[in-house]
Amino acid sequence: MDKSYRASLDYLYSLQLFGIKLGLENIRRLLERIGNPQYQLRIIHIAGTNGKGSTAAALANILHQAGIRAGLYTSPHLHSFTERVRVATRQIKEAEVVSLTAELRPHAAALRTTFFEFTTALALLHFQRCGVEWAILETGLGGRLDATNVVDPELCLITPIGHDHNAYLGNSLVEVAAEKAGIFKAGVPVLSARQQPEVAQLLRQRAVELGAELFYADQAYRWDSTAGGLSFCGFDCELYGLQAKLPGHHQHQNLALALAGAARLRGAGVPITETAMRRGLEMTRWPGRLEWLPDRVLLDGAHNQAGAQVLADYLEQQGLHRLHLLVGLKADKPAETLLAPLLPFVERLYAVRPPVDEAVAPGKLVQLAAKSGILAAEYTELPAALAAARKNRSPDQVLLVAGSLFLVAAVRERLLPSTELLSISD
Repeated sequence: MDKSYRASLDYLYSLQLFGIKLGLENIRRLLERIGNPQYQLRIIHIAGTNGKGSTAAALANILHQAGIRAGLYTSPHLHSFTERVRVATRQIKEAEVVSLTAELRPHAAALRTTFFEFTTALALLHFQRCGVEWAILETGLGGRLDATNVVDPELCLITPIGHDHNAYLGNSLVEVAAEKAGIFKAGVPVLSARQQPEVAQLLRQRAVELGAELFYADQAYRWDSTAGGLSFCGFDCELYGLQAKLPGHHQHQNLALALAGAARLRGAGVPITETAMRRGLEMTRWPGRLEWLPDRVLLDGAHNQAGAQVLADYLEQQGLHRLHLLVGLKADKPAETLLAPLLPFVERLYAVRPPVDEAVAPGKLVQLAAKSGILAAEYTELPAALAAARKNRSPDQVLLVAGSLFLVAAVRERLLPSTELLSISD
């Protein structure tokens, strides 16, 4: 790694000491100092609990196949900071990170900017200078007070909403949904995935208040999953026999939302062909989420209750049982709630701390597994846990790595020859 790039990363990560600062005043002041690049971009804004990344990646691939230069801003990253900022699906270059960081740093120092505020400004400035036609922005935390909410989008997408980050977003599902719906803007159309009834009602009320058209799954657009592939119908667009590479039926909902977004843009005059929609969707990858590696290793960064249930549903659909589970959780995650849907599929559990500052004690995970009659052990180091899991399972058994995206990334780096570039398309 280049020394100047390493120094830039050290500075960026040092901004995490300022913690999470919800609110838009700081990011507005920072963007004003650099010429408000967000106002020179056409923007698609995406909020929700799960599925934001895969939805955004699919939409970026569709625009790329349509010959439209698009920017993509997502978080977190798996291996490299450069994964967060893409133009034409390509990661930002390390040298560009160095240059932009040096340019923004004096302003950030004066404003005591947080890590996410800084990276959001960096992404928007990079997009503007690269001449992107559309920027796809994924919210980091919530929506209403998220740094990305400083923009004026032309389209908003809402992925499934569930419980996550309750300390910041509220304890009830309605409270969480209200924060996510904070990205709604007056007169800006919103497309929503399937939602729980109380969430759907909240979104509808918010849309009425702002005079924003709200288009729901199963009403404005539909999809169906069959042995022949994924079909989609909505906004005067019909596609059949789509061969998605993303595993899991839940991903079909995310991909359908991306297709609905593209179809809506198409109806508004954006030159997106059905061929581009098909090709973009079929080539989309989103590593670290239900990702199969060689030797029957399954990775999934399920880090909240909804994600754990989606993973359990996938295991059931695939008939996967007697798994060896390598698991680690961040300290702010409810261990019992996350493990409960997975343990019925597990024969043996290996608990380890993910590479984060604060984590659930592995001993607690072992105790939860033991209550379900599952053989379990805790490990102080990931290499030992991974080696034990690979040694103890039989050739026909799956090794599942789950619970933390940081843990998934660490295992990927050990099992794959190279992880510096992370493609979102085949």
